[in-house]
Amino acid sequence: MKSSTKTDQSKSEQTRARILAEGRALVLAHGFGGLGLTELLAASAVPKGSFYYYFASKEAFGCAMLEQYVADYLAALDAIIASPEPAAARMDRFFATALASDAGSMADRCLVVKLAAEIADLSEAMRTILNDGVCAVCQRLARLLREGAEDGSIIPRPDPDMAAGLLYSQWLGAAIIAKLSRDPGPLQQALDDTRHRFFV
Repeated sequence: MKSSTKTDQSKSEQTRARILAEGRALVLAHGFGGLGLTELLAASAVPKGSFYYYFASKEAFGCAMLEQYVADYLAALDAIIASPEPAAARMDRFFATALASDAGSMADRCLVVKLAAEIADLSEAMRTILNDGVCAVCQRLARLLREGAEDGSIIPRPDPDMAAGLLYSQWLGAAIIAKLSRDPGPLQQALDDTRHRFFV
């Protein structure tokens, strides 16, 4: 009985994870407002009842999707931060991944870029999750700025928290312009500027 229960839970968790993953891909392509339940169910290969078993509403799905996205994003950043390299090298590696990856550039795969304006007026719960995620990223960048000042790889800043927030804002702006122009140039410029202004 215990083995069967564990198997059922595993299948249930896999189904939920599949819905979230397919939903994230559709939201990145069409926005949250453009996400149709029929399209999501087809992509996830689950019946309509399964969606409402896991998520009470489309907004509840959106919250779960953003929570998972933020957790994945922070886990990837934490893995970089945990590296024994100098802080500048770690920061450089983090931002370099914004230019290109298997999932595309930051302009293509960042849900902050895709959804910030849309959900700010649509769902307070979703806005809060995404905003908290941005704040968590900025806190980690501020940590790297402090560690870089200590190890000599980053030019010291009088207010690392403010500097981290402004830096991340620059990157978000560059990603939006890159998406609008369909040109990765703004992201490369942001990387060049970051290296010039912050790294020793």
